Amino acid sequence: MKAPPFLLLATLAFWGWLTDFFVAGLVMGTILESARFTRFRWELDDADFNRIWSFCVVLNVTLAIYVFTTSDEGGGVGSMFRGNAAVSAVNASASTAIRFFRWLPMTMFAFVAAQCFNERQSVPLTAVSLVLRWRRRHGDRAFTNHYHNISYPYFIACLFAAGIGVNNGAQWYFWGLSGLVAWALWVIRPSRYRSAVWLAVVTLVVAVGFAEMFLINRAQSAIQNYNAKWLALLFDPRTDPLQSQTSMGRIGELKLSARIAIWLQPREVGRVPTYLREASYRSYMPRRMTWYAGGNLSWNQGRLEGEANAALNNFDLVQGESDDSTWILLPKKTNSLDAINIACYLNGWSRELQAPEGLLPLPGGTARLEKTPPAMIMKRNENGALLAAGRGLMIFDAIYGPGTTIDAPPDVNGTNRFDLGIPTNEIPALAQVAAELNLATNLTHAQTLQVIEHFFLEKFSYSVWQRPERGARTNATPLTKFLLNNRSGHCEFFASATVLLLRHLNIPARYAVGYYVHETHGTGYVVRERDAHAWCLVWNEQTRCWEDFDTTPPSWVEVESKRTAFGQWFSDARSWVGLQFAKFRWRQAHLQQYIFWALVPVMLVLLYHIIFRRRGKLGPDRRDKNPAQKIVWPGLDSEFYQLEKRLSARGVSRHPGETLADWLERALTQPALAELRAPLKQLLKLHYRHRFDPQGLSTAERESLGREAKNCLGALLRQPQKPSS
Repeated sequence: MKAPPFLLLATLAFWGWLTDFFVAGLVMGTILESARFTRFRWELDDADFNRIWSFCVVLNVTLAIYVFTTSDEGGGVGSMFRGNAAVSAVNASASTAIRFFRWLPMTMFAFVAAQCFNERQSVPLTAVSLVLRWRRRHGDRAFTNHYHNISYPYFIACLFAAGIGVNNGAQWYFWGLSGLVAWALWVIRPSRYRSAVWLAVVTLVVAVGFAEMFLINRAQSAIQNYNAKWLALLFDPRTDPLQSQTSMGRIGELKLSARIAIWLQPREVGRVPTYLREASYRSYMPRRMTWYAGGNLSWNQGRLEGEANAALNNFDLVQGESDDSTWILLPKKTNSLDAINIACYLNGWSRELQAPEGLLPLPGGTARLEKTPPAMIMKRNENGALLAAGRGLMIFDAIYGPGTTIDAPPDVNGTNRFDLGIPTNEIPALAQVAAELNLATNLTHAQTLQVIEHFFLEKFSYSVWQRPERGARTNATPLTKFLLNNRSGHCEFFASATVLLLRHLNIPARYAVGYYVHETHGTGYVVRERDAHAWCLVWNEQTRCWEDFDTTPPSWVEVESKRTAFGQWFSDARSWVGLQFAKFRWRQAHLQQYIFWALVPVMLVLLYHIIFRRRGKLGPDRRDKNPAQKIVWPGLDSEFYQLEKRLSARGVSRHPGETLADWLERALTQPALAELRAPLKQLLKLHYRHRFDPQGLSTAERESLGREAKNCLGALLRQPQKPSS
């Protein structure tokens, strides 16, 4: 069914106004409506429409790839292969889908214009369905001659596109949608109902729709805080820069995933940092078995009490260099530096920026970052944590070396003494261990660390299994039990005990979390989630630097490696595929631009076939000079069509969808045509047989059709024209 005049023009203008493409919508609508006022026509066959449809499909795919690879919104396809699946499901292709549907009236315009300027203003059903094309090639002719006018489907697509990402107000969209739909339905309304009744029903439907829109908006406002990004926090594996809750005291086996979390590529083979630190913490709460970034806090009757230092928790903005890919963290540190390329995911989500966010795993002593993705935002706190936001995948070079770090020095002379604080209920166990070590006061810094390291190495063992303790004091903390009784645990026990023991000896120390680097992968290294590690940062008063100090027995790496899950090769392959998709999504690789430009020649080839290798050409002159190329349908030469034109000129024209029999019956109600009633009905019967009967007319009957039609036409010409009202 063909859309009424100017409906598509109004719809495209409405779409353009709402989506900031008003000029484009006005031009496209004018072109489509001009087909009603010009004789310019193409002779397009089914193959031509197939090629035009293929061109539109390729154009849509190309634009989708372009938007997908140039948008900074969403989580990216790569993140679907990782733990942050809830964020990915909502954001990976949100921007692509919005722009894809908003541009649909433009990308499908060529196909609709081809229909409007074709002799037969309809398109073959096989053109828009690959399944029907395949069935046709294999001999199925069921849909060979099925043609449809797509004006109304295109009208619906334009209205849908106008509502995607509305820029000029949802209420304007509602009222415009209501008006255009009412216009489209008016021309096909049932004739048995009065216009007033039809208008009343439409008004009622619009009123109900407006009320529903109001209620939906209220409901959306009520639940807007429960979106997918909030639900994603249930699955978020990110490190919290403000606190680190340990697994100390939990009964059972501590299991970690073997999925790859970080890829490393050193500038020189074999030169990699031992640790990648994400954050460090200062205050320990035994009741919650949690480390906090700052504050003299205590746990009293189920509540946290004490003084918190906001400066330790706050992140300050880091200013990037002019090239938008370099970040100076330690300006004075320039000599004896190594470089390593790091690829990692930002598993968190910034509600403020509405973008992926996460802590960067950095080597100790990182002086600057180079070759970072553009449009990133970097923040740091006094505990040496660097928070990045902007893209879901970070690939960058870390320039690092021994010595100074980005951590603030200890506050041993301050009022809060964060780096020397010890929970009171842990002091007895620490004093007993210190007495057992018999540390002399004249030992150097290095000798003290050596004694402590030897103590944990010789008298403790690594274990991921924790069982209930028998015979131990019921009020003893998990850390006290670890130091005095079982002396077996995972890295969180060793790191926490070492930090508090050093503080007991009046040496500033902090609790650090991150990853341990040890597994080679080709010329580089990979870090798995099970390589997550905790260790100690100790302050060296002589060098005025923080140093990594790890007392966890080295056997922990072997223990974790033995727990390789079945099918790890499949997990590694999935992680690699996820990384490649993430590179493609976040424009960290050049593959996307190659795919985009590879589709351009495909579109050019299709355009060549459409324009230069068609079988038809425009204009009536071509049809007159080559009558053999015309599609001749049976009965098109019937003289009855001349009578139809003559009667239409007298004011009795056929309605859309009206049969010849119904039309003729209505035309013969004119008194002036009473004497032609019998001849015209007889001519209609001959015309129908000539038009649709496979046997056709005999020679005599064909001559009779022409002769009688000529007589009736002469009689009509002799009568004065009195158009009916």
